[in-house]
Amino acid sequence: MSVIPADPAVAAFVSAVNGGNRDAFFAVLAPDATMSDDGSERDLAGWVDKEIFSADGRMDIETASDEGRALTATFTNATYGTMRTRWAFNVADGRITRFETGQA
Repeated sequence: MSVIPADPAVAAFVSAVNGGNRDAFFAVLAPDATMSDDGSERDLAGWVDKEIFSADGRMDIETASDEGRALTATFTNATYGTMRTRWAFNVADGRITRFETGQA
């Protein structure tokens, strides 16, 4: 990871993705967390299993802004290969309540 996000919850999210650690990933999310991909609401558990954990997903952070809650990253997985992506996070009480991703 080139850039480490300043927000501890987002940094933990990226670390869990890159470590393939599903338990750590869900531990940083609020129980009712939501997400979207390219503007479409997705089932969070199904999406992360398909796009990240069963496909060896990895994030290489290029830039971080908005106190570490907005990222540009090179995202790679076994399904789609490598793509430039954007990520935006809502964080409350140290846990991610929502993230939005899509091609940058």
